[in-house]
Amino acid sequence: MSGIFRKLLLGSTKTISGTVYGTIVAMTALAAGGPAFEDEPWRLVAVVVFTAVIFWFAHVYADGLGESIARGRRLDISELEAIARRELSILLAVVLPALALILGAIELIGHASAVWLAIGVGTATLAAQGVRYAQVEGLGPAGTGLTIGVNLALGLAIVGLKVLFAH
Repeated sequence: MSGIFRKLLLGSTKTISGTVYGTIVAMTALAAGGPAFEDEPWRLVAVVVFTAVIFWFAHVYADGLGESIARGRRLDISELEAIARRELSILLAVVLPALALILGAIELIGHASAVWLAIGVGTATLAAQGVRYAQVEGLGPAGTGLTIGVNLALGLAIVGLKVLFAH
């Protein structure tokens, strides 16, 4: 796996939560927007990307509020920038699903195939993050299986919503 795709799929041990969150945001936007924009692939790309940007901004804002309250003072710009950088993995998690959608938008693959490829990439990312978390925490086979299972359950619930509302 090339370095950039590995980084986008796996992130780092410090970005597991943001990668999971961003992947779930992307998959949810796909499930919600897929049927509405099935004939407008570029709009679906925009929906997924802009949804992630809005959720990233909201996450940074909410974290900033929480840290400000916890510290008993307003954060300075460098502290807010640190939060934004720390949560950048939310946005990075959207890159591979968006690239899959772009393959459909430029007609290298069919639009429906692109949507399913994006969902597949998201599901693989969730499974990979489950493995990564289990390794970081030193979980045994049962804990690893449970962690992967929870991540996949979230992804498959979104897939279920897509199937339910798309047909």
